[in-house]
Amino acid sequence: MSILNESPYLLYSDGEGNIFEDTSLYVVGRSGWDAYPVPVEDWIELPEGGQLYELPGRKGIGIDVKTGEMRLCEKGWAVAAFIPPAHTGLYMAAYESLPEAPTLPLFCYTAAGWHNEKFFVTAVRIEKDIRQEAEGYDDDQIEVGHNQLLSAYPNNRLVQHLMENCCMTYTCPAARNLALGRWECPVPVSPACNANCIGCISFQPETEEIFSTQDRLTFKPTAEEIVEFTVPHLETAPFPIISYGQGCEGEPLLMWETIKESIIEIRKHTTKGSININTNGSKPDAVKALCEVGLNSIRVSTNSARKEIYSAYYLPNNYQFEDLIESLKVARSFGAWTSINYFVFPGMTDSVAEYEALRKLIKETDLCMIQWRNFNIDPDWYLGKINVSDTGECIGVKQMMELIREEFPNLKFGYFNPSIERIKGDYEKDFARGEV
Repeated sequence: MSILNESPYLLYSDGEGNIFEDTSLYVVGRSGWDAYPVPVEDWIELPEGGQLYELPGRKGIGIDVKTGEMRLCEKGWAVAAFIPPAHTGLYMAAYESLPEAPTLPLFCYTAAGWHNEKFFVTAVRIEKDIRQEAEGYDDDQIEVGHNQLLSAYPNNRLVQHLMENCCMTYTCPAARNLALGRWECPVPVSPACNANCIGCISFQPETEEIFSTQDRLTFKPTAEEIVEFTVPHLETAPFPIISYGQGCEGEPLLMWETIKESIIEIRKHTTKGSININTNGSKPDAVKALCEVGLNSIRVSTNSARKEIYSAYYLPNNYQFEDLIESLKVARSFGAWTSINYFVFPGMTDSVAEYEALRKLIKETDLCMIQWRNFNIDPDWYLGKINVSDTGECIGVKQMMELIREEFPNLKFGYFNPSIERIKGDYEKDFARGEV
């Protein structure tokens, strides 16, 4: 991995799939609404599996190599990077939007640059687990596993959904790992949701100008369908987890009775592995009922530890921010592993107000882990939708992580739900690599 001692050059696209460097400009990063110089130590080489894409209707912002002044790049369109799982972005791509600029799709837009024949991005590796590394997926083996699962469970609608839609159509990393018989097994259960997230990846109203990145589950699986393929996975997969609550569904707690029934039946057949739910945490009573029968891990998603920012994005129906806090408390009272799926938006996540709210959340809930996830959303569109014109004083994402780690040394950082082996053993070991 290359280490920089000077800023990389700005990248631009010609609009035809070609990317160039502008050696007259050093690239800068965006935090909130504004552009800033990026410390050289915050650049890393673009990780394997990362991608670059142009931002149509947007002009990149850089620092003039000769004058030191910040100005627009007049060539082509701005460029941003998608950074792969296990990495967290520190700055977004900096640009100025033209009036006709279209709303960007639901991806992350990390700052990227060019130096010594290599692409660089502003990011840190927050997780050593390799479960979604691009090089770890062999398409031929995935095809074999896909066929074997469909053959083994020909009448299971959930297996068909996971293999045909998630694995083969959307190349979902979790579904591909299921086809390979390893690690975390996805278990979508709910076609309905009790939130109206602005950046929902499985449902967007027809009146919106953006599109969901995948189709939502259209049926309610039975407990029998769930148990049929999850028990063998828990029995045979290395470091196994099953996770209710996926990107291709609504809110799994709306199906808590089915989940409860399935957990009871699963634990009749095997004691192996971890049973997790990814949720908005909207129903603490349901969380309690699931913990009572064997749920031992919960991840609650949020864009903020502040009620007003959370509510403006999630637009919750029949629940409130306090419910997700209560769900985390309930799970901890049963000894369950608790995480927040924390959507990182530089300039919002690292604001002083957010930092203080996050500290409060950690203390109140006895939180086990923060999964520092990149927020897949058009930055301008998001800030406009939640009506934020001034993000306030910020301390930097990297600096915020360091402060949180210093104050809460037992709190774990990562990107994925840990296996029971990591939870109960040495968390810092990389179990996916077999370093046990």
